[in-house]
Parts: sequence; structure tokens; C-alpha cells
Amino acid sequence: MIRDHLSTLIAAAIADAQAADELPAFPIPPITVEHPRQPEMGDYATNVALQLARAARMPPPRIAEIVARRIKVATVAEMLQAPEATLPAFTVEVAGGFINFRLTPAFLAHVVTIINRQDQAWGNIEIGKGRKAQVEHGSANPTGYATIGTGRNVVVGDTLANTLEAAGYQVHREWYINDAGSQVRVFGASVYARYAQALGRDEPLPERGYQGEDVQEVASLIARREGDRFLRMPKDEAVRALGRLGIAEVMENIKRTMTRLNIRYDNFFSEKSLWTSGLGEQMIALLKSRGLVLEHDGALWFSEDGSPIRGGQGQRRSDEDYAADKDEQGHSLPVQAVLIRSPKVIADPDERPTYFASDIPYAWHKVMLRGFNPAIYVWGEDHQADVARLYAAARALGLPEGAVRIVIYRFITLMSGGQEVRMGKRKGNALLIDDVLDEIGPDAFRYIMLSRSIDTKFTFDLDVLKQQNEDNPVYYVQYGHARICSIERKAKEEGWLPDAARDSQSSMVNFEHPSELALIRKLLQLPEIVELVTTTLQPHHYTTYAREVTQAFSKFYEDCRIKGSPPEVAFARLQLARATRVTLAKTLTLMGLSAPERM
Repeated sequence: MIRDHLSTLIAAAIADAQAADELPAFPIPPITVEHPRQPEMGDYATNVALQLARAARMPPPRIAEIVARRIKVATVAEMLQAPEATLPAFTVEVAGGFINFRLTPAFLAHVVTIINRQDQAWGNIEIGKGRKAQVEHGSANPTGYATIGTGRNVVVGDTLANTLEAAGYQVHREWYINDAGSQVRVFGASVYARYAQALGRDEPLPERGYQGEDVQEVASLIARREGDRFLRMPKDEAVRALGRLGIAEVMENIKRTMTRLNIRYDNFFSEKSLWTSGLGEQMIALLKSRGLVLEHDGALWFSEDGSPIRGGQGQRRSDEDYAADKDEQGHSLPVQAVLIRSPKVIADPDERPTYFASDIPYAWHKVMLRGFNPAIYVWGEDHQADVARLYAAARALGLPEGAVRIVIYRFITLMSGGQEVRMGKRKGNALLIDDVLDEIGPDAFRYIMLSRSIDTKFTFDLDVLKQQNEDNPVYYVQYGHARICSIERKAKEEGWLPDAARDSQSSMVNFEHPSELALIRKLLQLPEIVELVTTTLQPHHYTTYAREVTQAFSKFYEDCRIKGSPPEVAFARLQLARATRVTLAKTLTLMGLSAPERM
């Protein structure tokens, strides 16, 4: 990373100035190197002189002059591991209290060569250093097929998993199956009713049952395959059995949908297994031994600080599963939440554990038993209130700080024909991911789900995504990649494509046109974008970057002739086009999109 290299050189220059008594002794702070807001100020800049003003008791411009004079200007070879390049990689300038760095044409020329040499590895970084990480995403209740509401979840999660792999982590991808609790019973009863109806028996849906066509389809599949054997057993037993079969059928359908979206999973983890294995009870016993589990009104509660359960009915949420999170002044209170509901409230012991009670052994299983750090959860905004509880549980369990990370995304609004499409799984009017994929395809679906910050609620229009023109954002980027492939095909057919023997010669040509240099500088940002997404868990930066690369290439291609230029210039520009293709392809791959060669 160029910024890291520059930070190291700046720190060394400060230490040299201190050794020479040009600066007083003080601890050298972390040094931030960023892109200046104004491009004319250079490629990178640091405000370290402003940071040091108080400790050095000197004006920032004077500190900047002292440090800049002692910065060792690295060669291209040192910055890019290109042994043949001994020219300076950058120049150093001082502007007030800022130190600015401007990359040299020789450096930028070699960037093109480096990108083409690395090919699919371009953009990879080593933050992870081989550590194990997990991204758990999707994880919708298995009571129906995957809906558009799950779409943003799985696309965000899969893109984060791709990014962590590019950042040097060993990544595990998991779907958590909520196959325990009352919603499974209600789902089983709904499947039973539809199953019986498919076999000609008049059986009403249960109260608050699932009315969707997907439940009817699952029940009909089971009826065709199994016959009427479930009608010949006690109803409670049949409901439980059909619930299990129904969940299995739903998950098979979800897996097929994920395959269409180019999403794979390493594991589908059963919530129920946390309790059948005994791990759930072990974790409750562990927290109880620490004084953090209390009995109250016949239920077992988690109390973050071990204090008695707060207040009466007025301080409880409507479902009575947890106490108020804030006091009357709006200050946060220690987390208190129900783990095991009272038998006076829930008769069936299997249905008494809350979602939160399962979250605790699941977090332990991820971090302590399987060694994932970070263990990343992707949750919808309807789980915002659960965030504080899971973090409190992680602290109570003694999990390493930062091992659990939760990504919350906002829901989307879908438009079609100028009208908002409203959805609800239980009511049976949910729009399935498969329905949308049939309309716009997986690439457009994934791109639009990544096109805004995850903390932004936005609207997308199906009609726009069906268009094959520049109004369709994914079409614009993919067409940019296909356009470069077309240029390379034409060059090969006409005999002016660079060959391996001349590839290295192209780096001897310094790019001079502003559009050439602007494009190279944009390509050079890909490792920084990968780092940014890795650290912020905000994958929308890829769509912005892909669009900017495509725009920069269009400007370059408009301003700089390839065919018809002097041979060495034509070869160099073709190499730059190839480097752009490599960069666009890698960015599209990180987003889980295809990089078409023809459109």
C-alpha cells in the first residue's frame, strides 16, 4: 500500500530530524496519509505537521519544511518491487502545514505493468494475514422462499466475504437456520393444512399461519412424494414432521436461488443444534456462575451487570422479552433480556428459549470453538435493537474484543410501473428474489443492492434495470469492460496487440496526456478500495469505484488515440487499456458480477 510506505518514510524523517536536534523529542503519533481534496495538490498528503505543532512548539509550516527535507525519496523499485526501475517514485512538496507527494510519470508507467503482471491478484492486500474470518448472512426464517427483503442481506454478505478473501483472510460463509421456536411450529401447522388440502381434506390454516404460494408448493411437493402417511398419524406428530420436511424443502429452494445469484455457502448451521448438543444450557450455566443470569417472574433473564431486573410492566417492551434499554433521560442502561421464558407463558419447553438465548451459544461456537475473528453478522434494520444485546453477551462471555462485528443494512423500496411493490411473507404477498431475477438477471440485482451505503434506505426501479443503455448503471460498467475486450480483439486481428516480448517495453514509455495519468491514478486506488471495504464493511464503494474507472477510461479513449499513434505509444496505451480491463474485472468479481467480453 503506497500510503503505508509513505507513512513509514514520514515517521523515519521525523525520527531523523529529532536525532539531528531539528525537532525536539516527543512520541511520534500515528501518521495519516490521504488523497488531497484538490488533485492539483498532489496524489497524497499528510497533515502530520499540524499534529506535531503543540509537541514541537513550532509553527506547522516550519515542521513541514524540516520533515519534508528529510524524507527519503523511494525509487520505483522500492515502491513497486520492480527491480529494473531505479527512478524516483514521487516528489515531495510543502504547502503551508501540509506535506504533499506527487507520483512521478515513471512510477505511473510501472503501475500499468504491475497491474498486468498481477492480473487476477491485482487489488489483493494482506490485512488478514491468513486469519480465519466468518461472514454469516442471509439467515432468514426458513418459513418461505427467499424474498426481495433478503436480497440486500445476501448480496452485501457475499461481497464482504469476497473482500475479506482479497484482504488475506481465510473466509467461511454461513447461513444460520432458525429451525427452533414457535415460528417453526406455526410453519409446520401451515404446511400440514396445505398438505391436507392437497390430498382433498378440508383443513383450515392455523391462526397467523403462512399463506404464501411457496408454502402451498412445498406442501404439494410433500404430498406427491409421501402420500397421505402424515394424515394417518397423530396431528401434533405430523405437524412436527411436516415442519422439518417443509424447512428442508424451503432451504433447497433457497440454495437454488443463491446459486442463481452466484452466492455459495460453506455451511448451513442449525439453531436447534445449539440446544440438542447441550451448548445452550452450558452457556447459561456459565453466565449464571458469573452472576449474570437471574430468575424473574418464572423466566431466566440475562442481566449484563448482575443487577436485579428493572421495574414493572411499564418498563418492558410489548413482548416482555427485555427491559427498557434507556432511562427517562435517554441514557443507556445495562442490557437485560429474557433467555428462557416462563412455563406460565410458553407451555412447550422447546419453544421457551428466545432468539437471544440462541445468539449466546452461537457466538461462543463461532469465536471460541471454531476460531473465527472477526465473526461478522449481516442483519436487517429490524434487528437494530438486538445489536446491544449481542455485544453485551459477547463481553459477558469474555470473547476477544472486536471478534463479533454486526453489519446493519437498511431495507429497500421496489418500484415497478411507477408503483411501490409492497410485501409481507406471512400474508403471502412477498416478492421472491427469483421473481426479480427473472426480470433483470443476477448482475443487475447484485449491483443495485450494492449501489448505496448500507445505512441508506433507497428505492430502485425494475423498469430502469431492464434497459440496455447508460441509464442502467450495471450495463454501463459491464459495457466498459466489454468495450476494452473489443478493442483488444481488434488489435489482435489487425496485428497491433502487444506481445509478451514488448510488454516490458511499454513501461519505458512515460504517459504524458492528462487523461492517461488520471486513468492510471484511478486504477491505482483499487487496493485502497479493498482496504476501505474491509475496514468499514461498506461494499457500496465498489459500485462508485467501478463507475469512476469506466468514466476515466471513456475520457482516455476519447482523448488518446491508440491505433494510428507511434508504435511505442500505441503499445503503451493498449497496455493501459488492458490494465483497466483487469481492474474492472477484479472489481466486478469482488461484487460477484460477471465481466462480459461481448455485449
